[in-house]
Amino acid sequence: MTKEMQTLAIAPLGNLDSYIRAANARPMLTAEEEKALAERLHYQGDLEAAKTLILSHLRFVVHVARNYSGYGLPQADLIQEGNIGLMKAVRRFNPEVGVRLVSFAVHWIKAEIHEYVLRNWRIVKVATTKAQRKLFFNLRKAKQRLGWFNQDEVEMVARELGVSSKDVREMESRMAAQDMTFDPAPDDEGEGRSMAPMLYLQDKSSDFANGIEEDNWEDHAADKLNDAMQGLDERSQHIIRARWLDDDNKTTLQELADRYGVSAERVRQLEKNAMKKLRVAIEA
Repeated sequence: MTKEMQTLAIAPLGNLDSYIRAANARPMLTAEEEKALAERLHYQGDLEAAKTLILSHLRFVVHVARNYSGYGLPQADLIQEGNIGLMKAVRRFNPEVGVRLVSFAVHWIKAEIHEYVLRNWRIVKVATTKAQRKLFFNLRKAKQRLGWFNQDEVEMVARELGVSSKDVREMESRMAAQDMTFDPAPDDEGEGRSMAPMLYLQDKSSDFANGIEEDNWEDHAADKLNDAMQGLDERSQHIIRARWLDDDNKTTLQELADRYGVSAERVRQLEKNAMKKLRVAIEA
């Protein structure tokens, strides 16, 4: 969608009532007018036709957005998201399918509004999968009173929505949770201040600076050991790795002796000399 058409998705930045009046003032299209405009857009890429299609359906977006007013989100934002869905629908609308644009666009409009509601209704997402999203919106409709569902209501909702009772309880719990500010409010001197997460989430048992220092030291020691190993001959390197650095399978002196055709005592001497060279190199 071009920038010119994207500007049509901007919901009222000023007076919402004025915007709604302006949207309702746009004349509705007849089926013939809509088809002619859709054909101009679909086959010729006519942006003026797209503009007319979008503007003539803004009233429908307002109507759909009103159904989501119970989530405590700004109505103008809901309309704006719905307008984005309308634009996407207009771009994909095929006039040869034989349905009115409003029937095709409703799914795109609701999809964009749903995404906006789920992103903003809680700081922490309450629904991430498709099944959870369906349960979230249907549970909002089914919950006709304040308070928790009793067991009969849980089972009834579960049957109607085709989910388990556990899923209903879990979603109800998520929806009932309240967001909490991390920092205490400056003017909050009561019990709420002592409950602010900032005051009790700090891990005082850890020392971040010491942790970094230890990590740096371990990296430095590993680099020194690697450099020191390069100063050993190949046989000595293998003996040290097999005896000290291989965590999975420690090799015995006799196994190394058999491999190199020497005595176990000779392997022990080679190991001792290699360890002395490593110690000198690392401490240098």
